[in-house]
Amino acid sequence: MNRSSSSPSAMREKANLIDIEARYEKAHPTNSNPIGETLDAGITHTERGLKARHAQMIAIGGTIGTGLFVGSGQALSLGGPLLLLLSYTIISCLVYGIVTATTEMSSYLPIQGANMSYYGSRFFSRSLGFAMGWMYWYVFSITVPAEVTATSLVIGYWNPPVHVAVWITLTIIVVVGLNCFPVKVYGEAEFWFASLKVFGIIGLLLMALVLVCGGGPSGHALGFHYWHHPGPMKEFPVDGVGGGIGRLRAFVATMTFSIFAFAFAPELLVVTGGEMENPRRNLPIAGRTYFYRLILFYVLGVFAIDLIVSSNNENLLSGKSGAGSSPWAVAIREAGIKGLDSVVNAIIVTSAWSAANSRTLYSLALVGNAPRIFARCNRYGVPYYALAASASLSLLAYLNVASAGVTVFNWFVNLINTGGFQSWICVSVIYLRFRKATDIQHITDLPFRSKFQPYVSYICIFMFTVLMLLSGFKVFLPGGWNSSTFLTSYIGIPIFFGFYVVHKVMVGRADKWCVSAEEMDLVTGLKELMEEEEPVVHGGEKWWKKWRTVVT
Repeated sequence: MNRSSSSPSAMREKANLIDIEARYEKAHPTNSNPIGETLDAGITHTERGLKARHAQMIAIGGTIGTGLFVGSGQALSLGGPLLLLLSYTIISCLVYGIVTATTEMSSYLPIQGANMSYYGSRFFSRSLGFAMGWMYWYVFSITVPAEVTATSLVIGYWNPPVHVAVWITLTIIVVVGLNCFPVKVYGEAEFWFASLKVFGIIGLLLMALVLVCGGGPSGHALGFHYWHHPGPMKEFPVDGVGGGIGRLRAFVATMTFSIFAFAFAPELLVVTGGEMENPRRNLPIAGRTYFYRLILFYVLGVFAIDLIVSSNNENLLSGKSGAGSSPWAVAIREAGIKGLDSVVNAIIVTSAWSAANSRTLYSLALVGNAPRIFARCNRYGVPYYALAASASLSLLAYLNVASAGVTVFNWFVNLINTGGFQSWICVSVIYLRFRKATDIQHITDLPFRSKFQPYVSYICIFMFTVLMLLSGFKVFLPGGWNSSTFLTSYIGIPIFFGFYVVHKVMVGRADKWCVSAEEMDLVTGLKELMEEEEPVVHGGEKWWKKWRTVVT
């Protein structure tokens, strides 16, 4: 149903376009080509084939994986039920602050093929965008071997008579193969894999409720038994000294490790926005409902774990049991429910299949921060050279052949967590500059603006900086030195600054250290984006469709 061109909404949109065009001409009297503008006409672009349900589910499904299914068990063993719940609650609030920042920027200018490094270049400096882009690439790329490593541990639960390298190879083939399909096929597959994880968690929450109320095979009501035995908080003693300082160390260890379950979820929403249909309308929907999903899946998820698993259970730390280290599998086995632990393990295996994203390197090439060959796409819109380069880092999963799987997994967790801290600090800084520029330039046509901003961005900068510096604190305690832990916890910091300095010295020497709010380009590309938006069809939407966005 088409709108009449004389309708009030059409007239408002036309007025917006006229205002945008005027600002565009004022900002660019000549046909300059600012950072992030389109590539040569001969280069094929990715396609906008993702719907709102795809983008929302990929954003949360991309991080519902080993961090929540397996890593939460290790976090429980570090801090106990209360500290685990507090950690996830605090991190959820901070992450939602990042979500509101990314949603405001990306819904205003949802540039095709862009990620947060694009907005770093456009709203702060080219050097920051360069450093962020390459940091995203290597962190997103090593996320694949991290998930593959966890998958090999999960498969080991069944004790198959096959070498671990075989399972690693098969998993890599599946993950990389999915990214070779056109975005519509890839998005649909990702949607269903992510849906399986979402419905799996909902099922596990219901199972936990049944066990807590005494509906398990034994008929014993767990209640808050494990909060009393062994207790709500654990200690991290050093030289036999625990007490209050020991519980504080345990809290810090739990907080820094738990970041892995949340890392890069807001950034994935930005990436999918570039290939989403009607992004200026659908991205705000995804951003507004994100908080409910954080509470449902993360906070309630770990609260359920707190109630059904003891923090002293040895299987949470056992590398021999593979997926038995998942608190859900441990609880199922302890409750005597036959067969369900294998179902949970199968869901964890599929979680690795929605871990990869080949568009990061493509985005770097799009803005000139990587060789132009990585911007080439085939006729289906798949950036095949970028995919091949990113997939090459999946080979790091074969480290499991030489070292214990749990050890390798923790190396990847440390690297990913450091990247997550750096990303969220940068996002907050970039958003503050964007916010100031919109105020100074009197930008009023923002599809989304949060009432919690800009205050929460300042809180995020402080909190994530402190957590990043404390992420490897255990190596500085007496008798706790470990070279591999130290390197994987902190090597990302000098790498990031190295990217920044090299670009500043070699390319951006003449640039300002930060784009001024008055000169920031908030116009280029906006006119075309608004013209591409499909008109809103008003009508009686069913109530159940509105509620569906909470879980999808």
